[in-house]
Amino acid sequence: MADTTSDAGVPAAFGAAVAAVRAAAVRPELQIAEITAPANLAPFAVALAADVRPTRHASDSVLGTGRFVLLYDPEEPDAWGGAFRIVCFAQAPLETDIGVDPFVADVAWSWLVDALDARGAEYLAASGTATKILSTGYGELAGQDGAQLELRASWSPVDPASSAHVEGWADLLAMLAGLPPATEDGVALLSARRSTRG
Repeated sequence: MADTTSDAGVPAAFGAAVAAVRAAAVRPELQIAEITAPANLAPFAVALAADVRPTRHASDSVLGTGRFVLLYDPEEPDAWGGAFRIVCFAQAPLETDIGVDPFVADVAWSWLVDALDARGAEYLAASGTATKILSTGYGELAGQDGAQLELRASWSPVDPASSAHVEGWADLLAMLAGLPPATEDGVALLSARRSTRG
């Protein structure tokens, strides 16, 4: 896979998209870092990892965690409908009584759509899954029941050189984690928090 941290050999369209990813403004409660992108998904890719108020660096947060990957293939795979595709993941714990709600998965998907729309992120061919995980403790863990919601989604951005896609994904993660709505000045620039975390 091409080195996405170097300008050498990187197509201009992908370089502009990476710059937009790095320029995204997100809430300060989210710690987002650039990580090594998954191999073999596309000739070029950039990836982010997010945690909601983590207690330790490089450790998934108990409040919510997520991944965002922007893929670029100049051959424009038919399934993508273009040269770019975004793949994202968001996960957060739920109160057990909310986890048993039969509509909670529908709500999670609608939050993604709403978050992208609110940021003005235009896209095509959206798809994904929302999964509820319910757990029941036994023995020494009796009474430690829990629930978790996981959303996996992908879409083809109409304008890949737009920070709105990262910002919509970040807003989704904040909503899943139960954070209150952010004020306009409650954001931080992503580019200041890059790391080599993998």
